[in-house]
Amino acid sequence: VESMQYLLELTKDFKGKITYQYSPESFSQTDLDFAIKICNEVIDLVKPTIDKKMIINLPNTLEACTPNIYADRIEYMCKKLYNREALIISVHPHNDRGTSVASAELAVLAGAQKVEGTLFGNGERAGNLDIVNFAFNIYSSGIDPKLDLSIIDEIKTMYEEKTNLKVHPRHPYIGD
Repeated sequence: VESMQYLLELTKDFKGKITYQYSPESFSQTDLDFAIKICNEVIDLVKPTIDKKMIINLPNTLEACTPNIYADRIEYMCKKLYNREALIISVHPHNDRGTSVASAELAVLAGAQKVEGTLFGNGERAGNLDIVNFAFNIYSSGIDPKLDLSIIDEIKTMYEEKTNLKVHPRHPYIGD
Protein backbone atom coordinates (compact mmCIF):
# COMPACT_ATOMS: atom_id res chain seq x y z
CA VAL A 1 0.00 0.00 0.00
CA GLU A 2 2.85 2.35 0.83
CA SER A 3 4.49 1.63 -2.51
CA MET A 4 1.28 2.42 -4.38
CA GLN A 5 0.87 5.63 -2.37
CA TYR A 6 4.40 6.58 -3.41
CA LEU A 7 3.68 5.75 -7.06
CA LEU A 8 0.48 7.82 -7.01
CA GLU A 9 2.44 10.74 -5.58
CA LEU A 10 5.14 10.40 -8.25
CA THR A 11 2.60 10.36 -11.08
CA LYS A 12 0.04 12.89 -9.82
CA ASP A 13 1.16 15.63 -12.25
CA PHE A 14 1.71 13.39 -15.26
CA LYS A 15 -0.49 14.52 -18.15
CA GLY A 16 -0.49 11.28 -20.18
CA LYS A 17 -2.53 8.14 -19.74
CA ILE A 18 -1.54 5.91 -16.84
CA THR A 19 -2.82 2.44 -16.10
CA TYR A 20 -1.86 1.28 -12.64
CA GLN A 21 -1.15 -2.39 -12.03
CA TYR A 22 -0.81 -4.26 -8.78
CA SER A 23 0.27 -7.84 -8.26
CA PRO A 24 0.52 -9.97 -5.16
CA GLU A 25 3.56 -11.50 -6.85
CA SER A 26 3.43 -14.89 -5.16
CA PHE A 27 -0.33 -15.07 -5.59
CA SER A 28 -0.48 -18.83 -6.13
CA GLN A 29 1.26 -19.38 -2.78
CA THR A 30 -0.41 -16.59 -0.80
CA ASP A 31 -3.29 -17.08 1.58
CA LEU A 32 -6.29 -16.20 -0.58
CA ASP A 33 -8.03 -14.01 1.99
CA PHE A 34 -4.81 -12.03 2.50
CA ALA A 35 -4.42 -11.60 -1.28
CA ILE A 36 -7.97 -10.24 -1.45
CA LYS A 37 -7.39 -7.95 1.53
CA ILE A 38 -4.20 -6.41 0.16
CA CYS A 39 -5.56 -6.08 -3.40
CA ASN A 40 -8.69 -4.38 -2.07
CA GLU A 41 -6.60 -1.95 -0.02
CA VAL A 42 -4.66 -1.02 -3.15
CA ILE A 43 -7.88 -0.73 -5.18
CA ASP A 44 -9.32 1.61 -2.51
CA LEU A 45 -6.21 3.74 -2.81
CA VAL A 46 -6.08 3.91 -6.63
CA LYS A 47 -9.84 4.34 -7.04
CA PRO A 48 -10.12 2.95 -10.57
CA THR A 49 -13.18 3.71 -12.67
CA ILE A 50 -14.81 2.04 -15.64
CA ASP A 51 -13.13 4.64 -17.86
CA LYS A 52 -9.78 4.45 -16.05
CA LYS A 53 -9.33 0.81 -15.17
CA MET A 54 -6.65 -0.75 -13.03
CA ILE A 55 -4.94 -4.09 -13.66
CA ILE A 56 -4.76 -6.72 -10.95
CA ASN A 57 -2.17 -9.27 -12.04
CA LEU A 58 -2.43 -12.73 -10.49
CA PRO A 59 0.57 -14.94 -11.32
CA ASN A 60 0.82 -18.68 -10.88
CA THR A 61 4.35 -18.36 -9.56
CA LEU A 62 6.35 -21.58 -9.96
CA GLU A 63 3.05 -22.93 -11.25
CA ALA A 64 2.38 -23.84 -7.63
CA CYS A 65 -1.31 -24.42 -8.36
CA THR A 66 -2.75 -27.01 -10.66
CA PRO A 67 -4.90 -25.46 -13.41
CA ASN A 68 -8.20 -26.21 -11.65
CA ILE A 69 -7.04 -24.72 -8.34
CA TYR A 70 -5.61 -21.66 -10.10
CA ALA A 71 -8.92 -21.11 -11.90
CA ASP A 72 -10.81 -21.48 -8.62
CA ARG A 73 -8.56 -18.83 -7.07
CA ILE A 74 -9.10 -16.49 -10.04
CA GLU A 75 -12.86 -16.95 -9.86
CA TYR A 76 -12.87 -16.29 -6.11
CA MET A 77 -10.79 -13.14 -6.57
CA CYS A 78 -13.14 -11.92 -9.30
CA LYS A 79 -16.07 -12.28 -6.88
CA LYS A 80 -14.36 -10.66 -3.89
CA LEU A 81 -12.39 -7.76 -5.35
CA TYR A 82 -13.86 -4.30 -4.87
CA ASN A 83 -15.04 -2.29 -7.83
CA ARG A 84 -14.76 -5.31 -10.16
CA GLU A 85 -16.15 -3.50 -13.20
CA ALA A 86 -13.22 -1.05 -13.00
CA LEU A 87 -10.61 -3.82 -12.96
CA ILE A 88 -8.81 -5.85 -15.58
CA ILE A 89 -7.90 -9.23 -14.12
CA SER A 90 -4.64 -10.37 -15.67
CA VAL A 91 -3.01 -13.77 -15.25
CA HIS A 92 0.62 -14.75 -15.61
CA PRO A 93 0.98 -18.53 -15.68
CA HIS A 94 4.42 -20.05 -15.33
CA ASN A 95 5.08 -23.49 -16.82
CA ASP A 96 6.91 -25.37 -14.08
CA ARG A 97 4.31 -28.18 -14.16
CA GLY A 98 3.97 -28.04 -17.94
CA THR A 99 0.31 -27.02 -17.66
CA SER A 100 0.44 -23.25 -18.16
CA VAL A 101 -1.80 -23.35 -21.24
CA ALA A 102 -4.47 -25.21 -19.30
CA SER A 103 -4.04 -22.78 -16.40
CA ALA A 104 -4.54 -19.81 -18.71
CA GLU A 105 -7.55 -21.31 -20.48
CA LEU A 106 -9.29 -22.11 -17.21
CA ALA A 107 -8.36 -18.70 -15.76
CA VAL A 108 -10.04 -16.99 -18.72
CA LEU A 109 -13.14 -19.12 -18.23
CA ALA A 110 -13.03 -18.13 -14.53
CA GLY A 111 -13.04 -14.40 -15.31
CA ALA A 112 -9.54 -13.29 -16.30
CA GLN A 113 -9.56 -10.69 -19.08
CA LYS A 114 -5.86 -10.46 -19.87
CA VAL A 115 -3.22 -13.16 -20.23
CA GLU A 116 0.53 -12.65 -20.09
CA GLY A 117 2.79 -15.06 -21.92
CA THR A 118 5.77 -15.37 -24.19
CA LEU A 119 6.34 -16.56 -27.73
CA PHE A 120 6.56 -20.35 -27.67
CA GLY A 121 6.88 -20.40 -23.87
CA ASN A 122 10.41 -19.00 -23.78
CA GLY A 123 10.91 -17.44 -20.36
CA GLU A 124 12.04 -17.71 -16.81
CA ARG A 125 13.05 -21.05 -15.21
CA ALA A 126 10.80 -23.68 -16.80
CA GLY A 127 9.22 -21.09 -19.06
CA ASN A 128 6.08 -19.03 -19.17
CA LEU A 129 2.77 -19.55 -20.87
CA ASP A 130 3.20 -20.24 -24.58
CA ILE A 131 0.97 -17.44 -25.85
CA VAL A 132 0.91 -18.93 -29.37
CA ASN A 133 -0.40 -22.32 -28.22
CA PHE A 134 -2.87 -20.61 -25.88
CA ALA A 135 -4.14 -18.27 -28.62
CA PHE A 136 -4.71 -21.09 -31.10
CA ASN A 137 -6.44 -23.19 -28.44
CA ILE A 138 -8.95 -20.56 -27.46
CA TYR A 139 -9.45 -19.51 -31.08
CA SER A 140 -10.34 -23.11 -31.94
CA SER A 141 -12.93 -22.95 -29.12
CA GLY A 142 -14.56 -19.85 -30.57
CA ILE A 143 -12.86 -17.24 -28.36
CA ASP A 144 -11.06 -14.41 -30.14
CA PRO A 145 -7.53 -14.17 -28.64
CA LYS A 146 -7.18 -10.67 -30.13
CA LEU A 147 -3.87 -11.69 -31.68
CA ASP A 148 -3.19 -11.76 -35.41
CA LEU A 149 -2.20 -15.35 -36.06
CA SER A 150 -2.20 -15.02 -39.85
CA ILE A 151 1.59 -14.60 -40.10
CA ILE A 152 2.60 -17.23 -37.55
CA ASP A 153 5.13 -18.86 -39.91
CA GLU A 154 6.93 -15.53 -40.30
CA ILE A 155 6.83 -15.00 -36.54
CA LYS A 156 8.32 -18.45 -35.99
CA THR A 157 11.15 -17.72 -38.46
CA MET A 158 11.89 -14.34 -36.88
CA TYR A 159 11.80 -15.86 -33.38
CA GLU A 160 14.30 -18.56 -34.33
CA GLU A 161 16.61 -16.06 -36.05
CA LYS A 162 16.55 -13.51 -33.21
CA THR A 163 16.80 -15.90 -30.25
CA ASN A 164 18.91 -18.69 -31.73
CA LEU A 165 16.32 -21.04 -30.24
CA LYS A 166 14.38 -23.60 -32.24
CA VAL A 167 10.66 -24.15 -31.94
CA HIS A 168 10.14 -27.82 -31.09
CA PRO A 169 9.28 -29.85 -34.21
CA ARG A 170 6.20 -31.21 -32.43
CA HIS A 171 5.02 -27.85 -31.15
CA PRO A 172 1.21 -27.70 -31.35
CA TYR A 173 -0.05 -25.88 -34.43
CA ILE A 174 3.29 -24.69 -35.84
CA GLY A 175 5.80 -27.48 -35.34
CA ASP A 176 7.43 -28.96 -38.44
